[in-house]
This record gives sequence, structure tokens and C-alpha cells, in this order.
Amino acid sequence: MRSWFSILLASRTVGGVWLATLLFSAHLGRSTPSREASPALTPTAARAYAELLKLRPATARTLLRTEPAQAAGTLLVQDCIEFAELLVSQDAGRYAATVAAQDQRLTLLEKQTGALPDYARAEIRLHQAAAQVTFGHEIRGAWNLRQTYQQMQAVVRHYPAYLPARKTLGMLQFFIGSLPENYRWFLKLLGLPGSVETGLQNLTAAARSPHDFQLESHLILALLRETYLKDGEATARQFEQLAAQQPDNLLLSYLVMSQQKKLHHTAAALAAYRARPTGAAYLPLPYLHHMAADLLLYQGQYAASESENLRFLREYRGQHYRKDAYLKLYLAAWLGSNQVVAAQYRRQIDAQGRDVLEEDHYAQRFYDDGLPLHRTLTRARLQTDGGYYPQALATLRTFAPTLATPLRDRLEWPYRQARAWHLLSQPDSARHYYTRTIALAGAAPYYFAPQSALQLGYLYQADGKEDTARFYFQKALGYAKHEYKNSTDTKAKVALAALAQ
Repeated sequence: MRSWFSILLASRTVGGVWLATLLFSAHLGRSTPSREASPALTPTAARAYAELLKLRPATARTLLRTEPAQAAGTLLVQDCIEFAELLVSQDAGRYAATVAAQDQRLTLLEKQTGALPDYARAEIRLHQAAAQVTFGHEIRGAWNLRQTYQQMQAVVRHYPAYLPARKTLGMLQFFIGSLPENYRWFLKLLGLPGSVETGLQNLTAAARSPHDFQLESHLILALLRETYLKDGEATARQFEQLAAQQPDNLLLSYLVMSQQKKLHHTAAALAAYRARPTGAAYLPLPYLHHMAADLLLYQGQYAASESENLRFLREYRGQHYRKDAYLKLYLAAWLGSNQVVAAQYRRQIDAQGRDVLEEDHYAQRFYDDGLPLHRTLTRARLQTDGGYYPQALATLRTFAPTLATPLRDRLEWPYRQARAWHLLSQPDSARHYYTRTIALAGAAPYYFAPQSALQLGYLYQADGKEDTARFYFQKALGYAKHEYKNSTDTKAKVALAALAQ
């Protein structure tokens, strides 16, 4: 069974920052009288944490050596370092030692009281939950998630002015509130309520005022508001401003690159990749090479794309994204007219990696279906993904479907037209082709119709036609099975929550 927690894991990045396609919690009840808050991180521990957010764990460790070993702040930052290294590397060989060290820290923190020790205990337990689920221990991870949620609620209840707890509680509330129904039943069984609106309120409170984890709060809020408000350009500008202030921060470089890629700004994303800080002090981030491979594939630089994905596969220790990488290697070889190598890469899709994340699931489904891709439609898709919309439309004009054309290709053609016109800010043409895709699709198990419904919802929402937007968001939720159901349903649920405000 595919992981019920995979959406959360896919949105989790290093150092305690959750990426993802955003006051007081309505679920907290009456607050007990506030106790005096514990001190913040020491200046040295705060510098160590700042170094970790730059993805420089060795520097952070060196700073911590002068700190009291059993202090809550020291234990928390140490755990963030080890958790970041585990999650970024996806190295299963690190897992047992990491979890054992977390158990030791939790035991030490049980003997301490105050806002910071209580927060550190809940945060470390959240790290442990994510680690357990990532490496296949889902039941233990689910239990730890439940404890994390309850403990963070208690921190906010006892210390309502302690903002770091609102960061993590708000993040959890948002993600649980936006999960598709086929995941939420399990979380409800565990007694974990979620709310997109309440989560955003808590995160906004945490990002608004200075504290040790304000930058982290700001980054999480920016990413979730982008999902909620669909204002990717504003999010990209925020990341670029932060990266300009900290040119030595690899995490910020990654966020700039990721956001520009999401916005189809291929040249800007590649510029961020090439300008990123490098050196032995930085934590290796193999996923950057996988992202760069996509960007080069969009530009038709097939040999360069192949080189970046092969580097990713050499350096990466995890099992996620491997199927996706081999699919992209297949595309680079196939479009580059190297059919023998393309066939070798295609076989590796089935042989390598895990089918958990949607990207890998799409690759596995491509392999299992056995239907050949259409070269014209594939080029148009890559051109659209890269932001080359006029070129995509020109490519699509050379496609002439017939009754013998497979249904998938006959559906993809109007959908690609719609995406290109939509991204060219031509909503009338986009609506025409989205509607045509839905009419042709019926109950076909492909993502083109549900994605068309989702995008129509966004277009009508932008026009202020909320009833029509709501109809299409609900329609997107109604499709039973397709490659991107989890992410499509999550986006539709978040959009419906926004309309309910």
C-alpha cells in the first residue's frame, strides 16, 4: 500500500523546513495560564542552527562543541543536523543510529521543563516520525506523529507567546487539513484534526515576529501561501530577496531554483543552479542534479540532461525519484535518437527505486502500460514545462490525430493546447481546450481530465465566478483513479477551502 504519509514526506526539506505545493488554534481549547517561557537558544546554538539552514552541518557541529551537551537547545540543534543529513542523503545505513540518538535525546528532555525543552521534545519526535515513515516503519511513524501533534498543542496551550510551537503546529494543521480523503481517514482515526485556515493563522503568527526559528517560519509560510493563494511570482521574489541577502545559503538557492522551475522559468532556474554556493562545507544535495536534468531536458539539451541525472543516481542513496530519473534518462536518449540506450533506461524504470511518490508512480505506470509515447506530444509537453509556450503550440500544430490514434494521445493533444494557452494568459482559448479534454475523456484513467477540471476551477476563481469554480474543483475531486490523484485532490481541497472564506 502506498504510504499515507508520502505527501507530507514529499513536502519536507532539510533543517526542519517543510516545502509544499501555508493566532490561535481553533482546536486548542481554553489556554491555561501562561508560565514564564524558557530562554531562547544561546547565541552559539542559534549560530549553529543558522549554519544548518545554509546546509553547512560540519560548521554547525563545530559551534555546538562549546555548548552544554544536555541543554535543550543543544539537543534540538544536534537532532536537526542529523535529521537533515538523513533526509537529504536518504541513506538507510544512517537510519538506526539516527533513531537511537533521537531516543536518547528524548530521554534527556523528559527531565527538563519549560517552553524550549517541551518544544524540542515535540520537534524531535516529529523528526523521528518522518524518519520512520521514510524508511518503512509507518505504524511507529504514525504513533509519533500523533504524539507530536498532541505535545505541540500542549506547548501552545501552556506557552501561548512561544512562537516556534505555532510554526510546527500550524504546518501540521495545514498539511492534515489539505490531505485527500483517502489519507485523512487514518489521521482522523489517530485523533489528528487539521485545518488549512487555522494552520495559516498559526504560521503567520510565527513568521511575523522575531524568534530563533523565524526564517524557517517565513519559508514554510511562503511556500504554503503559494499553494493556497497561487501567487508563485511573489513567492519567487521573496526567495530571491532572501538569497541575495545570504548568497552563501544553499537552502535558499535550492528554493529559488525550485520555485523558478515551478513557474516554468527554465533559464532563471538554471541560473540559480549554476550560481549556487558549493564546496566541501556544504551538505551534498543530489536532488539539485535531478532538477537540473529536467531543466536541460526542457531546453532539448539531451546529453547534458543525461549527465546530470546519472550524477544524481551516483550520489543519491535513497529509493525515491529513481524511477522518475530513469524515465527522464529514457526521454533524453529517445528524443536524442539513441534508441538502444533508451531501451536500457526504460528497463531500469521497473528494476529500480520505489513506487511511492507521484513522480515515480507516473514513471512506473508508463512502463507498465507499455504504450509508446508520441514524439510530438512529448516535445510539446517538455516545451510547456520549460516555459516555451509559443514553441509548444507550434509543435502541437504538427499533430494530426485520427480514429486510430490511442485515446491517451487524443486526450493529451487538447490538454497540451490548453496548458500552453493558459500559461500565455489566454484564458478563453485555455477554457475551450480544457472543456474539450473533459468532454473527450469520459471516465478514462488518465490525469488530463481531472487536471483540466482543476485548472478550469482556477480560471473561474480568478474571474470571480465562485460557484462555477467550486463546481470544477469538486469535479476534479470526483475522478477515481489517475496518475496525479493525490496532488490534484490536495490542490482542489485547498482551493475549495479558500472559496469558503
